Order: sequence, then structure tokens, then C-alpha cells
Amino acid sequence: MQLSWKRATVVVTAFVLFWTGLVLASPRMTPSEKSVYASERASRLLAEIQNETAGLTQHSETLESLARQPQYSWQSHAFYLERVKDHINAVGIRTAELQRISTDAQPWQQQAIAQVTPEAAQVAASTQAAIAYLNENQGRLFVSEYRDLTATIADSSQNVKHAVDQFLAYEKAQQEFRHLQTTLELAE
Repeated sequence: MQLSWKRATVVVTAFVLFWTGLVLASPRMTPSEKSVYASERASRLLAEIQNETAGLTQHSETLESLARQPQYSWQSHAFYLERVKDHINAVGIRTAELQRISTDAQPWQQQAIAQVTPEAAQVAASTQAAIAYLNENQGRLFVSEYRDLTATIADSSQNVKHAVDQFLAYEKAQQEFRHLQTTLELAE
């Protein structure tokens, strides 16, 4: 038993020393490199949010529709609320990372973060309220309070999707402009 503990201690110590050496030897990023990294990462995160919002809007619109049709059970509502919750949680993780890197992102990305974050928070808050309502009122799904919550979820989800779509379209237009500009400069 003594020998295996010694061996494990040596292996762990070697790993820690190796990892520490890698961290200390890794070069620090310059402000310019940090900005490029943040910009590229922000674009990837916005694209991931765009993908999430496709499912988010679909499920939130279905949920809103269910709230206007009495033939569906509370379990159907719970199913779609769970899907919405999963999507908005994934968006929340990405917006949190966007906020952490926002000071190094491009101005248009900072604006995207500032616009998307409160809308995503609204979806999250309304979803949480709808889940709480459903847990306490499974037999009262067609009252205006619940319908208003589902409408807010659908509207805010659509707002998040629209904002992200617009900002990513702006980025694509910028990239196309730079490409054309470079092409035309080469032709001169």
C-alpha cells in the first residue's frame, strides 16, 4: 500500500509541475491579440445563440399556442416549458461568457451583448414564472396571467432571435465589404 501512495504522489507532483511550467511559459496576450480573440469568440458565441434561438422561438411559439387551446393537458405545457428552459439556459451560459469578454469585443458586438442580454433575461424570468405558475395551477392554464406569461416568453424569444440575426447579418456584410475592398485594391 505504501508503494502505491508514493507512486501516486510522484505522478501527481510531476503533473502539477508540468502544468505549472506550461502556464508560466505560455506567452501573455497583447491587447491587440486579446481584442482579436474576444472578437472571434464573441462572433462564435453569437452564432451559437442564433442556433439556440431557432429552437427557443419554435418551442415558445408552440407554448403560446397551447395556452390558447384548452384541449391540451398541463403535461403538454410542461414539456414545452422544459424545452424553452433548456434553450434559454444555453443562451444564458453564452451571454454570461459574452459579458465577461465584452470589454475586449468590437463595438458592434458590445452593442449586441447589451441588446441581447436583457431580452434573454426577460425570457428566463418569464419562463421561471410560467413554470412556477404551472406547478401551482395545473388546472388553471387558460387564465390571462398564464397566457400573458407565455406571450411574453414568445415575444422576448423572438426579440432575442431577431437581434442576434441582425447583428450577425451586420458582421457578414462587414466581412463582404472588406473582401470586396481587398479585391478592388488588388485590381488597381
